[in-house]
Amino acid sequence: MKKQPAADGIVIIKKYANRRLYNTESSSYITLDHLATMTREGRDFKVVDAKTDEDITHNVLTQIIMEEESRGETMMPVNFLRQLISMYGDSMQTMVPGYLEASMDSFRRNHDQFKSAVEGAFANSPFADIAKRNLAMFDVAAQAMTPAAAAPAPASKDDEIAALRTELAKLQEKVEKLG
Repeated sequence: MKKQPAADGIVIIKKYANRRLYNTESSSYITLDHLATMTREGRDFKVVDAKTDEDITHNVLTQIIMEEESRGETMMPVNFLRQLISMYGDSMQTMVPGYLEASMDSFRRNHDQFKSAVEGAFANSPFADIAKRNLAMFDVAAQAMTPAAAAPAPASKDDEIAALRTELAKLQEKVEKLG
């Protein structure tokens, strides 16, 4: 098979009828795990049906989420999944994708600031190791997370800082209860 250059940096992945995925950039067969890793690394890719050239990226990403969720620690709460399913066919269905995308963008923007606040709060304390492990899990979640329900973005930097402080206080309370 011939190596295919990526258009606009997007790696083209071909999915064949036998379910095999072919990375046209590296001229090699890959797995869903490879695609999950590419996603975490920020690599943009498009999955197309090898026979019809139909874009099936959405279906493949959904399949990756299902596999990740089945491996043990789930990221999406059952209540969230129920609410999401109930939105299908609802008159608001067309607004949900934009809302979820904006919520995830807000979550990612606040991630670094939140991480710094939590690290500072637990520095030089007996809970520092616990906090580091929790932050590591938080990082994995932030990198792998699909759009999830989140609060609307705060109106200003002061509101954003106040929201982060409130969240930090809640986390500190939980840690104190564990100790």
